[in-house]
Amino acid sequence: MGFPPQPTVMGYDRSTAMFSPDGRLFQVEYAFEAVRRGWTAIGVRVKEGVVLVAEKRRTAPLADMEQMEKIMKIDEHIGASSVGLGGDGRILIDYARLVAIRHRLLYGERISVEYLTRQVCDVMQSYTQFGGVRPFGVAIILGGVDDRGPALFVAEPSGQYFGYKAVALGSGSGQAYDVLEKEYNEDMSLEDAIKLALKALLRSTEQKPTADLIEIGVIDVKTAQFRKLSKDERAKLLEQIQ
Repeated sequence: MGFPPQPTVMGYDRSTAMFSPDGRLFQVEYAFEAVRRGWTAIGVRVKEGVVLVAEKRRTAPLADMEQMEKIMKIDEHIGASSVGLGGDGRILIDYARLVAIRHRLLYGERISVEYLTRQVCDVMQSYTQFGGVRPFGVAIILGGVDDRGPALFVAEPSGQYFGYKAVALGSGSGQAYDVLEKEYNEDMSLEDAIKLALKALLRSTEQKPTADLIEIGVIDVKTAQFRKLSKDERAKLLEQIQ
């Protein structure tokens, strides 16, 4: 009795270093799927600065949501949010912080957002070409204000990166993009950009929106300083949006 036919993918998804006959790396595609299933995060870039908004989900009834971070400070002028596997994101965020502080100590200047993104992507890409390792199952939104002005980039699991005016990642990215594409305007104020990102996030989530379940990070061109909005500020914005 013969064996039943096996799917074409079998055999080619067991190693990161093995291409399928049609030139695909299935392990990398699986990493992208981990990103698509992650908690939603949104970035918006306007002339006045950059906004990062992310949702948090209560994983346990007694979980302290204030201690759960989805938007992190990388340097004084850069913030980031990871989407996908939390452990993978933590490692890359720590690496980005190390790169940023080394650059500041070595050159006496703040690192550009694009150069930092490229350094992170170099590590992510290296994990797609060697056997015995797996790709990082995470994408990272990096936003900040450098010498070139506001900047917003996404580092993908493949090691590629792209610049964006507005971007959404995670399980609710489709609904969020509907809002961003219809209402985004590069000339809008930073306050309006915050409200737009928050509105897109609320459209994408099924949970009841509260200040505990949302994080907002802002980098203003005037100060070039990253800061996270307090719970009271988030609650006030939610009230205005709703």
